[in-house]
Amino acid sequence: MARRRLPPPFAAVDLPVEDQSAGRDVVRPPVARVAAESAAEAALRSLSLEMQALRDQGRMVVSLPLSRIEENHLLRDRLGSDPEEFSALKTSIRGHGQRTPIEVCEISPGRYGLISGWRRLHALRDLDREEPGRFGEVLALVRSPESAAEAYIAMVEENEIRVGLSYWERASVALRATRAGVFPDSRAALRQLFSGASRARRSKIGSFVTLVEALEGAVQFPAALPERLGLALAQGLAQQPSLARDWRKALTALPAPLTAEEEQKRLQDLLTPPRGAAQTARPGPARQELRPGLWMEERGGRLVLGGKALSPDLIAKLADLLRRETDKT
Repeated sequence: MARRRLPPPFAAVDLPVEDQSAGRDVVRPPVARVAAESAAEAALRSLSLEMQALRDQGRMVVSLPLSRIEENHLLRDRLGSDPEEFSALKTSIRGHGQRTPIEVCEISPGRYGLISGWRRLHALRDLDREEPGRFGEVLALVRSPESAAEAYIAMVEENEIRVGLSYWERASVALRATRAGVFPDSRAALRQLFSGASRARRSKIGSFVTLVEALEGAVQFPAALPERLGLALAQGLAQQPSLARDWRKALTALPAPLTAEEEQKRLQDLLTPPRGAAQTARPGPARQELRPGLWMEERGGRLVLGGKALSPDLIAKLADLLRRETDKT
């Protein structure tokens, strides 16, 4: 009786796999197939975990609906946007798409607070209104700042790198973040928000903090205020804080519409009030009458003599007396 060879137990259940090198189908054992599937699942899990880690670290760009972004999550440092620059940004995004992602943090499931990228977000929202359906999402990096202070630092650093802030804007964000309780005082805010700036630069921003406190809301073009004029105004307020009330009154009384140049001219005028007004505000010592027809008065470090009795002969005698007194010393 002839023996019949039985096929291998796996031959009836495995599907053929094409052998590319030999040009024929071969059969893979169950153990090999399970091992391959396990390896593929492990690789997929590893990739998934790595992508999640990159996302958690804010290193992976994700696409988010514009409607899920809260732009007022932080008090913004930038007071406005140049119309020409903003128009150029919209044109670039319309033609080439969003090149640089914004930065956000997750504030609740599916909701994100804006850290940086205010202009890009607004440009996309404008474009979405103009062309519905094409610009409904924004590319973003999801950050996880450890504190509100870290979020503010990230916002300021991003704007410092891309488009430098004005001194007023720098001082404004430091002051507003302090008022919101993010920092204990404005000094701490300046140290942390502008840690990369030199000591002299932080000192200038600190001077502008004084100016913002005094004139916030009264200046119509604060971001256009030149550094030199702003520092001079801050110095004037430091020497005489009561000027803040008069300056606010003068600025709010200016007719509208007003240009930045006109406002700056008015601010410069406030630093150099009319001579009569200055003398009235700070009167000197009372005039002393030396004798009938002759008086003496001190004016800002100068000794002034006057009167009908001040003859050329008397002037010569006084000059000789002063020379002798000078020689003695």
